[in-house]
Amino acid sequence: MTTLRAPAKLTWYLEVTGRRHDGRHELRSEMATIDFADELTIDDGADYLRLEGACAGVADDHTNLVARALRLVGRTAGVTVRKAIPARGGLGGGSADAAAILRWAGGVPAQVALELGGDVPFCQVGGRALVEGVGEHVTPLPFVARDLTLILTGLAVDTGACYRAFDQLRGEGSTAGARNALTAAAHLVEPRLAALTNWLAATFGQAPVLAGSGATLFFEGHVGDDATWRVEGPYGPVQFRHAVTTPA
Repeated sequence: MTTLRAPAKLTWYLEVTGRRHDGRHELRSEMATIDFADELTIDDGADYLRLEGACAGVADDHTNLVARALRLVGRTAGVTVRKAIPARGGLGGGSADAAAILRWAGGVPAQVALELGGDVPFCQVGGRALVEGVGEHVTPLPFVARDLTLILTGLAVDTGACYRAFDQLRGEGSTAGARNALTAAAHLVEPRLAALTNWLAATFGQAPVLAGSGATLFFEGHVGDDATWRVEGPYGPVQFRHAVTTPA
């Protein structure tokens, strides 16, 4: 048995710089891995996929990114994934799991990793990096230790829907002004996220930042004294978790 960690990725900022003829969006983003991770246990002599933990909304069949990563590298294994990273939360949980499999198998070029999704090339490398193109251009940057507070909202934003909303808003001239260019689009897809963002800003005196294209938010710095805690938000419990960036 082999145990692997699959660290979440944090999108520190995100710009949408263009759109390719195939409809994929080109980005310029700073990403970093953090100490919030799924855990994968590999049984090299078996063939199964098991999900445990926070796996709501995660496929457990051949479409799962772990299964796809195994096929990509031509390997068979039994894999148990203990999920901590929420699905559709903007933290790249599925991509992190796939990248862990790629590293276990010896790694693949970024263009190959891209077949599994735009976040997978970065997640395979980890650390801190400038990510450009549709995710295939990953330029490592010097490690910077940063404290942050994750806000796990309990909501979900589909990545495809978020980018479609971005295109809609861009056509209306309404996408500028946010540190994460997908913020307004995510709010359009999930209006409760916009209301929750405003509630958090009023409650804590600072505006949270959207993580990637999903429904997780974060504050810079450690807010509160406890490592993890919950509060009752306008749409149910909201979980807070202190985190730090991690090197590759």
